[in-house]
Amino acid sequence: MTDIEQLDISGDVGLIIRGRSLEEIFENAAIGMFSLMTDPAKIKETEKKEISLKAETYENTLVQWLNELIFLFDTYGYAGKVFNVHIRGDTFRAGISGGIFDPERDGQKLLIKAATYHNLSLTKTIDGWEATIIFDI
Repeated sequence: MTDIEQLDISGDVGLIIRGRSLEEIFENAAIGMFSLMTDPAKIKETEKKEISLKAETYENTLVQWLNELIFLFDTYGYAGKVFNVHIRGDTFRAGISGGIFDPERDGQKLLIKAATYHNLSLTKTIDGWEATIIFDI
C-alpha cells in the first residue's frame, strides 16, 4: 500500500504517509521523499545499499532515516528506488536498491536539504500507521 499525500507549506514541503505497518511507513516515506526530488520510476537499479540505525523513538528514527537518504543523494548522487525496512525494537535495518541520479534522465524536481522535526508525527491508527514529515527545501 503506497499512500502518500503532499503538503505545500510556505518555504517548505511535507508529506502525510500512511501504511499498514511501521516498516511500510518508513518505505513509503522514502518513496515519497524521492518523488519530491525526482521521478523514481526512471532511476536505474544498479547498486544496493544497507543502512542500520539505532534511535530512542520511531519518530527520531524516521528523521534519521530520511536524512541518511538525503546524505547519500547529496554526497554520492545515490537515489533509492526500492526500500525494504526491518524494525526490531530499537534496531532499524534497511536494504535499498537504486542507482546514481542523472538529472537529464531521471528529472530533477525539488532540492531537499533535510527532514525536520517540525510538526513531526507518527501515530498508530485503526488501519495501520500515519506519519507527517516536513522537509527543508
